[in-house]
Amino acid sequence: MFFVGWLVLVSLIPVPECKNPAVWRFVAELIPFLAMSGISYLFWFLEKKNLPMCFPGNFRKGCAIGTAGGILWLLAAFLVMAVLGVLKIEGYEPVPMLWLWFLSVFLNTVMQELLVRGYLYQMIKKNYHLSAAVLFTSCLFTLLHGGAFEAGLLPVLNVFSMSVFMSLVLEYTQSLTAPILMHFFWNCGGAVILGGVSLAEDYPHVFSVNFSGSEILSGGMCKMEGSIVVFLFNVLSAVFFAWRIYSSRKDAIVS
Repeated sequence: MFFVGWLVLVSLIPVPECKNPAVWRFVAELIPFLAMSGISYLFWFLEKKNLPMCFPGNFRKGCAIGTAGGILWLLAAFLVMAVLGVLKIEGYEPVPMLWLWFLSVFLNTVMQELLVRGYLYQMIKKNYHLSAAVLFTSCLFTLLHGGAFEAGLLPVLNVFSMSVFMSLVLEYTQSLTAPILMHFFWNCGGAVILGGVSLAEDYPHVFSVNFSGSEILSGGMCKMEGSIVVFLFNVLSAVFFAWRIYSSRKDAIVS
């Protein structure tokens, strides 16, 4: 009901025509964001506010880890791929109203995180188990990125592992702010800056980046999202946060 309700709301609200592509994209992202915010609050209210939405949760911790983690995640993958010679910046082109494109990416990111790690995640976690919440919402997140299935196994694994990673960040920080910011920096830097991450086709990119060489390293047509480098960083990051969760809970039991 939650997911279908959101789809119905989005389908009922048309995107008005606009000659400015940046403004049109902003409105196109604003509509599903508002629909997701509304449907999330409605279901949270129907649950008599018993579900911890974790938003903003531990806001300062979420901001710090989300910002630092998102930048390091993207920068590490970029540098490793550059050192391996499968990624090379070849040009630069100014993007008009770049700030508005960034804002559109942010709205899209918040919408996705509310959909995957908001009400649905907390409901499944409360009624079943944490592992069930992580597995189900990560499968849903992967299905929402249907283009990955056409590209091959590695892009699918990258999307799935990224979702698991974000869920563990949420559990560690107890704040939806952290995965939102990490996801935002990845999409904003990887797509709008480098053009190496898939968003809607009309999104511009500031730098012209050439991905070449071994497809398993460069990602081929999927670019960064199809690279085994990104998959390894996703897995290592997920393991790190799983260890931090285990350590913090162990310390809490001892104390």
